[in-house]
Amino acid sequence: MTVAALSEAELLARIFPRLEMGGTHGSATLLGPGDDAAIVSAPDGRAVISIDTQVQDQDFRLQWPNGYRTTGFDVGWKAAAQNLSDINAMGGVAMSLVVSLTLPPETPVSWVADLADGLTAGIRELGATDCSVAGGDLGRGREISVTVAVLGSLAGGTAVLRSGARAGDVVALAGTVGRAAAGLALLESENAVQSLAPAQRALLELQCRPRPPLSAGPLAMAVGATAMLDISDGLVRDGGRLAAASGVVLDLDPAALNPLAEALRPASDLLGADPMAWVLGGGEDHGLLATFPAGVQLPAGFTAIGSVQAPESSTPPGVTIAGHAAGTGGWDHFAD
Repeated sequence: MTVAALSEAELLARIFPRLEMGGTHGSATLLGPGDDAAIVSAPDGRAVISIDTQVQDQDFRLQWPNGYRTTGFDVGWKAAAQNLSDINAMGGVAMSLVVSLTLPPETPVSWVADLADGLTAGIRELGATDCSVAGGDLGRGREISVTVAVLGSLAGGTAVLRSGARAGDVVALAGTVGRAAAGLALLESENAVQSLAPAQRALLELQCRPRPPLSAGPLAMAVGATAMLDISDGLVRDGGRLAAASGVVLDLDPAALNPLAEALRPASDLLGADPMAWVLGGGEDHGLLATFPAGVQLPAGFTAIGSVQAPESSTPPGVTIAGHAAGTGGWDHFAD
């Protein structure tokens, strides 16, 4: 059955029950789907807000060259993960999501139901225990488009911005980098998904269902992180954004980067690729890049990967590796 066979009300009747978390909504959602608008609490009088969109054939393919078929569950999980990660990057915790879903009439109803399941599974399994889907919108279009807006709380704390890094700080990473990019390369390859080894399949799955470290953001805020952001477009590109906002240089340590590249060998050996290019330029793992004052014990989940230095005339704000310019550009939505 496709969505064209159902009315909007009938389709919503199949989706709404799947959006409840264990029979109820998150504690922050005071009024969920069903009215013209949802009602969400703002415990400390402030709300952190972010929004992301996934569009078919731009952000995902329904069928990839290696034969993998993207499920609604994949897209729902990823929609949750990338939005929850944005709140995490401010040191906050997510409270509520709203979803705008555009569907071609030939979309199977089962695919849409799986998307709702993926949203709730992502919220639950990634650890956003106070969050739920409060509502959204349905529309018809030529391709599938999923837009999610998320509201979060700082729980009385001070948001960690991109602009606070200072010379002498430690640069640290929570989560992974490069693995989703390796998974994307496998999806785009001619190596049939059925032929992939378990370690290769695990990388593919991290592209389809990323796992941002949601406990790391509030921990970083609590110990005094000076700057932080979500790595969605690549370590060097996003690191460059933090460096520019703070007016500093992030100098990365090759010895700390090498183990990150070695973890990608199952894919790089198969594809004849440079794993370090994925580490530096690959996005969508949704790890956290943060800076901490020297001497602060890094919170659980963070590993030091470099240091913050003052810029010089020959090294303007940006990212270097052992003092040399890092050239890998990462993802640009309008250039790539």
